[in-house]
Amino acid sequence: MSNYIASALVGEPEVVEDARTSNLAVGVETHPAWLRLKNAATALQAVQAQDGSIPDAADHTDAAAQVATLTQAVEELAPLFPHDAAYLSALRADFVRWVVGAEGAGGFGVPDFYDSLMAFQPQQHRADGIRHLVVFPMYTQNGSTIRFVEAVLVEVIWPEFIAALEEEYTNGLFVPIRFLDFTAGYDTNSAVLFPETVAMREIPTFTWGAIFQDREAARYRRVVRAAADITRLELPEDAATLLDDQHLTEEMFVMWDLIHDRTHMRGDLPFDPFMIKQRMPFFLYSLEELRCDLTAFRESVKIERDENASPEARKHAKLVQYGVIFDRIFRFSITGSRVRNYDGLGGQLLFAWMHQHHVLHWTDTKLDFDWDAVPDVVIALGAQIDELYWKSIDRPKKAHWLAAYDMIAETLTPNPASAWARGLPLEVLAGPPKGYTDLVMDDEFPLSMFFEALDKKMKTVIESTKGITARD
Repeated sequence: MSNYIASALVGEPEVVEDARTSNLAVGVETHPAWLRLKNAATALQAVQAQDGSIPDAADHTDAAAQVATLTQAVEELAPLFPHDAAYLSALRADFVRWVVGAEGAGGFGVPDFYDSLMAFQPQQHRADGIRHLVVFPMYTQNGSTIRFVEAVLVEVIWPEFIAALEEEYTNGLFVPIRFLDFTAGYDTNSAVLFPETVAMREIPTFTWGAIFQDREAARYRRVVRAAADITRLELPEDAATLLDDQHLTEEMFVMWDLIHDRTHMRGDLPFDPFMIKQRMPFFLYSLEELRCDLTAFRESVKIERDENASPEARKHAKLVQYGVIFDRIFRFSITGSRVRNYDGLGGQLLFAWMHQHHVLHWTDTKLDFDWDAVPDVVIALGAQIDELYWKSIDRPKKAHWLAAYDMIAETLTPNPASAWARGLPLEVLAGPPKGYTDLVMDDEFPLSMFFEALDKKMKTVIESTKGITARD
């Protein structure tokens, strides 16, 4: 889901503290100081440029007044967040420096919140219910590409069984959270809070990454309920419980993401699994994200079958398996545009693999699964991707790309106009990697007839999940 793990395998030492400190912030989302802060941040957004600066000097007086309101509100709220005292102090200083400007330069230039970002270390406070006030000039992934001042109130989700699992599935950077309130940048599809989105003067080694499990859970429940109705899918009893229990679904996503995120830097990998920085064909991103999800699936099967595992871990492990399958095939496959949609492609691949291995059936316009056989079939797809990665270590990069394409094309039908499917010209094969990526079609693997029909029926449901939270 993110490249933050690429820079650091181990976060700062974890401090699991008494979550009673979070009681200080109960009800903070209605606190007058928070409401003033939120309004001030919204006012600043109206005059900020894409890089976060405020270029028009005529706006500076009003902007300075809004910053003063915001920093006063932070100071008033700070006693409610004693675990973030250093961060909130540095945050006020960063805002003052933004207003005043560097020596010899005017104020409200490109913001630099490096100091406060370095002081914010939520991974040190993974206790269930602990709360954070987070304010930065930042973009929100899958939302805005503009570094506006955004403010968000969050609450950590850290159930006991997850704390126990983390001893084996070590992921010191992972911070699962839920929304309490937010500014407009998070009234979107974004379900992550990542440090690399913050405006800062240099790129540090990142030590945390947070995911909004409540948004993931809420949209899962809405989308899967609608898709099950449309496809006349009879959900197993335990899978059906997720649709009626937001809290349980949040915990399922915590377990899924705990294992998923750590997988990005584990295994027999190409040199850099975060291939988005290398401008590789988008289907390589599909395989990396799907590999991590299928690892979470495989490990969940192992936990479910382990009689020595805790009952809570085994129960949630089974739910993770449903989560991976249904979120991938019902939401990922048809969410977003058809322009290099790597998550969509991963969902299509999983669906087609299960169908072609006869554990998923679409008969008489009704969807069915052979649930006893599903785990081993899904694990086999993960094993195929793992083998591709293992072999890639001995292959040139371009040969790895071609092998990955061939692997996908064995299951999914490429676009009839695809140059890759016909065979790339010799001059492209002998040339630089850019020639390969230039010939990848935006929709290299179009939706099947099943998904074309499902997309038309599900479009309004998926669009309705924008900005969704546990309260919706």
